[in-house]
Amino acid sequence: MYKTLERYRSSNYNSQEVKTPLDSEINYQDYLKLKTRVEFLQTAQRNILGEDLGPLSPKELEQLENQIEISLKHIRSRKNQMLLDQLFDLKSKEQELNDLNKDLRKKLQETNAESVLHASWEEGGHSGIGGNAMQAYQGFLQHPENDPSLQIGYHHQAYMDQLNHEDMGDPNEHGRSGWI
Repeated sequence: MYKTLERYRSSNYNSQEVKTPLDSEINYQDYLKLKTRVEFLQTAQRNILGEDLGPLSPKELEQLENQIEISLKHIRSRKNQMLLDQLFDLKSKEQELNDLNKDLRKKLQETNAESVLHASWEEGGHSGIGGNAMQAYQGFLQHPENDPSLQIGYHHQAYMDQLNHEDMGDPNEHGRSGWI
């Protein structure tokens, strides 16, 4: 067994020794390729920044100009896409907030209606909705034809004239004209 392990170690070390010169040569070639690539990229970067343009031929300058224009178009396209994405996100958030706002208004109206009914119940002595509650609740139960915001072609002055005319009429009919 000992001899087998020795043969394994010797063959393993010998194979590493054989690979070492090849590996170092491959690594050196990779180093040279990478070094050349880095130098090329540094030169290209300086050219794009407007430095060292003297040794370039007119054809190389045109290629550089085209490359810069293509890059700018790509940048503008990406920027527009990002802005459109942000706009879409903001519109969806706006819709969510509008829905939430509607829900909150509905809850507020329900809460106000419940508080009016509760107050009228306490004032009326548990006998139903009293006259004061009906007057307080009148703002919630207006007839649609008396609501000026629902009338097409609504004119504020005509509405004010109607209110003034009602004030001069029978005082007992003032609050009930929309219901009869």
